[in-house]
This record gives sequence, C-alpha cells and structure tokens, in this order.
Amino acid sequence: MQFEATSLPGVYVITPRVFGDERGFFLESWNAETFRDEGFDLHFVQDNHSRSARGILRGLHYQTRHSQGKLVRVTQGSVFDVAVDLRRDSPTLGQWFGMTLDAEKQQMLWVPPGFAHGFYVTSEYADFQYKCTDRYDPEAEVSIAWNDPTIGIDWPLVDGQEPRLSDKDANGLAFTEAPRLR
Repeated sequence: MQFEATSLPGVYVITPRVFGDERGFFLESWNAETFRDEGFDLHFVQDNHSRSARGILRGLHYQTRHSQGKLVRVTQGSVFDVAVDLRRDSPTLGQWFGMTLDAEKQQMLWVPPGFAHGFYVTSEYADFQYKCTDRYDPEAEVSIAWNDPTIGIDWPLVDGQEPRLSDKDANGLAFTEAPRLR
C-alpha cells in the first residue's frame, strides 16, 4: 500500500496494490501490520456500508464524544469525499480536503478523529464502506452545513443542482456555531 499525506495533517490517501487479470481483481483493503508499519496503530470497532443515489450528500458529520477515525472507500460508483479539520488547536482548523473516491481507482481516505466527514455521490449510485475507530453515538453527533461559507467547500454538484439532504443535514450548524474537538 502507498500512504500519501494530504494538505491536512493526519489525513491520508491510501492506494492499495491491486492484482487483476481476466478473472477480476484482488486487493487488500486493511492489514493491521501494514498500517502499523506506516505509523497507524488502529483498532476498528465497527464497519459500515451505505448505498446512495446521485446527488445525495451525507455530512458533514462528527461526534463530540467517541470521536471516530474513519477509513473510507467506495466499492461501486464514485463520490466526492471531504474531511474538515475541527481540532481546536490545529493550525488548519476549518480547512478542508476533498477528493474523488471511486471503485475504479480503489483508493481509500483515512480521516482521523477530530475531523468532520462527508461525501457527495457523483455516479448513478455509490456503495460507500468505512471502518470506524469508535462506536456511533447519536446523542453526540453534530452536522455542519454542507455549504457553510466559512469552510467554502467546492462541491462538484451534478448539473449545479442542490444536493439531496437528510433533515439532519439540511439543518446543519454553521461552522462558527459547531463545537470544536480536542
């Protein structure tokens, strides 16, 4: 696997080795020893899988307790995936990193605790899978507005149309009102 640092300290793009032939492909998406050798001693407690249609935006989510690190990947389709730094003392507080994750390139993104996370589906549908380092705590979950002008994410909206949102995401907090993390 190749680990590439991004513009946000702690966020990494991970490119697995893919072995393919006329029968299909094989890749290793998680190996504790490989990650440990790269300085990531991670313990995952939960795996999640969602399917969403084109134009769906999920996020920007984080938890004030049980902050989750997430290893995210797309196994069908494509999404624009985003991490936003919410670490209170970070020099990159409020900055974002975004990239396209798709089933063709097979890349993953490591989003450590202390970041909000979200994604926007750019293909007909997308299967999104992610491993979490802590449990889901709905009482501690916060949603920041996807279009917050302070953060200024440049979402690649399909045909420039507003994304489809859950009620929770449609009522997301402004970045200036959102609790910061340690």
